[in-house]
Amino acid sequence: MRIQAGLLSGRFGLKGIFVVVLVTGSAGFIGNFICLRLLEQGETVIGLDNLNAYYDVRLKEARLARIIHHPNFIEARINLEDRNAVAALFAEHSPTRVVNLAAQAGVRYSLENPHSYADSNLTGFLNILEGCRAVGVEHLVYASSSSVYGSNTRMPFSVHDPVDHPISLYAATKRAAELMAHSYSHLYGLPTTGLRFFTVYGPWGRPDMAPSLFAKAILAGEPINVFNQGRMRRAFIYIDDIVEGVIRVLDHIPEPIVPNADAGDAPDPATSASAPFRIFNIGNSETVELTKFIRLLEENLGREAVKNMLPMQPGDVPATWADISDLAEATGYKPSTPVESGVKRFVDWYKDFYGAPR
Repeated sequence: MRIQAGLLSGRFGLKGIFVVVLVTGSAGFIGNFICLRLLEQGETVIGLDNLNAYYDVRLKEARLARIIHHPNFIEARINLEDRNAVAALFAEHSPTRVVNLAAQAGVRYSLENPHSYADSNLTGFLNILEGCRAVGVEHLVYASSSSVYGSNTRMPFSVHDPVDHPISLYAATKRAAELMAHSYSHLYGLPTTGLRFFTVYGPWGRPDMAPSLFAKAILAGEPINVFNQGRMRRAFIYIDDIVEGVIRVLDHIPEPIVPNADAGDAPDPATSASAPFRIFNIGNSETVELTKFIRLLEENLGREAVKNMLPMQPGDVPATWADISDLAEATGYKPSTPVESGVKRFVDWYKDFYGAPR
């Protein structure tokens, strides 16, 4: 375990306790932005990441370079599934709040390497839950995914609907994490909030996601795979809007919602009468067809894509559309970045980072 500590300063939380936030996945796309925002607010941040080789480590190192020298940043380069290392981290630093974003991501990769999903998304998350329980963390916010909606067809996706039919192992592990969180909220009074992320994009995004894959291929004059004949619809959400939502949720510590008890045999999946537990969608309430997203990339890259039109692929869904009304009501969350602006900012960053021609 590698620990690098800075000079600690910051603010006091809702219980009058000095705020120290543990962010797992600190070299990841969303996690890195969360760390940066918290540090800018004056928080002390512990960043956990193992910088694995699931995708280009150089990108992860470049993200980490944005925060690693900040005096309020503590680096912990460990594996989430390493029970002893995670327990030691919690024991040494006693974080006040935790944002768990580290996970084995990707729907398609779960078809090739299923065991890595159990290691990180189940065993690793259990280690986080145990650490939170041991030190009395005041709020655990963790990443779930819109993929948990699986075979659901009613749109927009609502956190109040059952999600019992995942169509990928990745989705199944994310749903399992939500259930694990509820059990710890119920048994130990640990406040937990699960965020079902929709399609996040923007600067510093993952190279295995569609925006980077498409940009790379378009600039190289290579074909891009367009599944479902381009009729896929996604609730694309820009990274700055995601960060704003996560920060708002972190300060919104859940409590048991007693009206849920009136549901009798059909309790609300998004809340709990017995536990400080919530589930929120976090994304965009408007969808964008994949063909439009590609057109915006073409316009900003100044090149036309060679499109390889394909049918739907296993484990994928034709549309995702987020009902974010619960999150808006609880925190005032409202995405504000039009997809046209977001794609332009992404392309500008992509060209700068990868040295692509302008």
